[in-house]
Amino acid sequence: MATATATGAASDVGAATAAGAASAAGTGGATTATLGRRTPGLVPVTETMRTSERHPPEPPPSSSSDGDRERDAAPRGATRAVWAFWRLLGSELRLTFRRPRNLAMLAVLALVPVVVGVALRIAGGSGGPGDEMGGIIADVAGNSLMLTFVSFSFLVLLLMPVAVSVVAGDSIAGEAGGGTLRYLLAAPAGRTRLLVVKYLNAVVYAYAVTAVVALSALVTGVVLFPAGDVTLLSGTTISFAEGLVRIAIAVGYVGAGMAALAAIALAVSTFTEVPIGAIAGTLVLVIVCQVLRAIPDLDVIAPYLLPTWFTNFDAVLRSPIDTGALGEGLLAFGAYIALFGSIAWARFSGKDITS
Repeated sequence: MATATATGAASDVGAATAAGAASAAGTGGATTATLGRRTPGLVPVTETMRTSERHPPEPPPSSSSDGDRERDAAPRGATRAVWAFWRLLGSELRLTFRRPRNLAMLAVLALVPVVVGVALRIAGGSGGPGDEMGGIIADVAGNSLMLTFVSFSFLVLLLMPVAVSVVAGDSIAGEAGGGTLRYLLAAPAGRTRLLVVKYLNAVVYAYAVTAVVALSALVTGVVLFPAGDVTLLSGTTISFAEGLVRIAIAVGYVGAGMAALAAIALAVSTFTEVPIGAIAGTLVLVIVCQVLRAIPDLDVIAPYLLPTWFTNFDAVLRSPIDTGALGEGLLAFGAYIALFGSIAWARFSGKDITS
């Protein structure tokens, strides 16, 4: 009886053990089936491990490759900066030479030599009214190239400075008054680069003004007066071709003078947000200098006034060319550019942009 009971208990324990094993086996099989089946949104660990084994991690870049990339990136960055500078300058030049106001000023300056040439032609036919005017008429009537120098004498002291002051004075103040200066500085252009672009734009326009006057006077002179050998102020006669070379030198000198005036107008433009204020301030400065030059008692300060050096272009009418006078004038222009360019940079680099 006892043996039968023990046998039954052992049978029950074995059955329970078998059932537990079967249950464990079923659970393990279900788990294996679950892991083997792709569940949306989950990646099995075994598959992930196999993937990592198929694609081993790349080794970290060495210091030498970093240095190579830095050396390659430096020239590309410099090239992009240079390209951005010239693209900004080209945009400024397009805006300047497409503006009707600036084109109208060029047209007026081109018309003045024509009027002067016609007036001298008429006056030459009826006799000179005075000694000084008679000398000018005789010079121009003797050769057409002289009309260029006469036109410069009339225009370089007032009308040409007006045209240059309008463009240079409007460069910064116009952007501030129009509310576009803040957007220009929001772009990665930099204040110094923007200021240099504005100044170069004014310099190009200054040389355009000078070249338009010279070209108009040259064409008008060739049409109205004889072309041939040129008699200089020193009495020496030079060929027509050499006269053209001297006109080119005069254009370069007068353009440098207008570039110096553009530096003054640019500096004044950084102190105001009203374009007409910068333009008027520059013109008032030019007129005051002209008045001071006309007072004999103030001759001591005349060499320090910019308009004093505008008329030194007549040094090309001497034989040989008075390089000393041209050099002194260019030195004065350079000093004005450096002084007022520094003032413009100091003011603009620390200026709070409120509009």
